[in-house]
Amino acid sequence: MQTLTSIDELEEIYGAPVPQSLTKVTPRLTPLYRDWIGTSKFMILSTIGPEGTDASPRGDDGPVVHIADNRTLWLPDWRGNNRIDSLRNIVRDPRVSLMFMVPGCNNVVRVNGTAVLTADAGLRSHFARKTLLPATVAVITIEELYFQCAKALMRSRLWDAEADRPAVPTAGQFLKEQEAAFEAEAYDAGYAEYAKSRMW
Repeated sequence: MQTLTSIDELEEIYGAPVPQSLTKVTPRLTPLYRDWIGTSKFMILSTIGPEGTDASPRGDDGPVVHIADNRTLWLPDWRGNNRIDSLRNIVRDPRVSLMFMVPGCNNVVRVNGTAVLTADAGLRSHFARKTLLPATVAVITIEELYFQCAKALMRSRLWDAEADRPAVPTAGQFLKEQEAAFEAEAYDAGYAEYAKSRMW
């Protein structure tokens, strides 16, 4: 297999970017991008660190981030599995990318920027759920944002309820594959109830 090793080779294959793919980029939130991100309950957080890259899904029952101003987003870190891969990366390399999705919409909004973590009580209290607070908050500074062309979601029919829904392995089955004695069926059957008290 011959691999491509230079930008010149890539540009010879792909040609010039579509002009709108460049003009759509903005360094700050505009009113319309505020609307989109303020509606999004789900996103992917991508980070990089010495061990490599990481991408982590983040979701909430309301906006997944708080818009602090037109250059700043606050992302709470709610209870998870405590691997903290993304957070370890941010501490060592502040570069982040975010991909915001809205069910039924084929566009994706992308944010590139930098992040710092804080355990500041004031910021954490902004996200209070009764007595629960996120462990930390990522304060994200936007460097650029833009909408992603809809073709990937259109091809995949991601939101199409009538699209084929193949049978896929469960979380319990993934765990059992690595640990033969693991009780996969019991784990899968009880997970939804288990998670209810650990969502925030």
